[in-house]
Amino acid sequence: MRIDLNADMGEGFGPWTMGDDAALLEVVTSANIACGAHAGDPSVMAATMRLAAARGVGIGAHPGFADLQGFGRRRISLSAEELGNLIAWQLGAAQGIARSVGAEIRHLKLHGALSNMASEDPAIARACYQAALRVDPDIILVVLAATPMQAVAEEMGARHANEIFADRAYRDDATLVPRGQPGAVLHDVAEIGPRIERMLRAGAIITESGRHIPCRIDTVCLHGDSPGAVAMAHGLRAHLTGQGIRPQMMDG
Repeated sequence: MRIDLNADMGEGFGPWTMGDDAALLEVVTSANIACGAHAGDPSVMAATMRLAAARGVGIGAHPGFADLQGFGRRRISLSAEELGNLIAWQLGAAQGIARSVGAEIRHLKLHGALSNMASEDPAIARACYQAALRVDPDIILVVLAATPMQAVAEEMGARHANEIFADRAYRDDATLVPRGQPGAVLHDVAEIGPRIERMLRAGAIITESGRHIPCRIDTVCLHGDSPGAVAMAHGLRAHLTGQGIRPQMMDG
């Protein structure tokens, strides 16, 4: 069995650093790099992409709402056209920076509140994904497994990778337990590895209540900005490898 491990990174800004991207790039097989809207800037993007390329890690664009103060975690109401322009702008910027450092953008993954909204509303997912595919018809869309994001990607015939989260709890509709609620974010390294292994072997999301939601799982996300992110990433990779599950870059 093989699985992609991805992490969000490039989320610093100017002299401010968030997360240990260099250390995470020694563990993950794909990197979702902020495009300057919710976090990041051109120089942070370039440095992160250059490092990812040197490590042989797949590079993805990670667009979110233009909300630096809220880190893209506040919901914003936009029209379908505005959503499309938001995605096209950030994906285009990511492609330009990637090419300038001799790399390429392989995938796209929505960030924060935009991702949460797209996982609930197929119209939002469709607006975002149509815009991305107009920019790059071959891009891999990273979608939250068993949500409208997956359904829309399949309906469009797009290359896509179904994602689950290593450190987040799930509700029975396959959406994430909202941050701020008890148990929403998991921190125990010893718990996360066996939990993800169970999901991979079951071919299902296992929710907070114990419900199994059958789905194909292609990639597992580790949040690079959470406390102990690097230790968690090493712990998850070590557990999976020890159980015969090999990390490998996603291929939608």
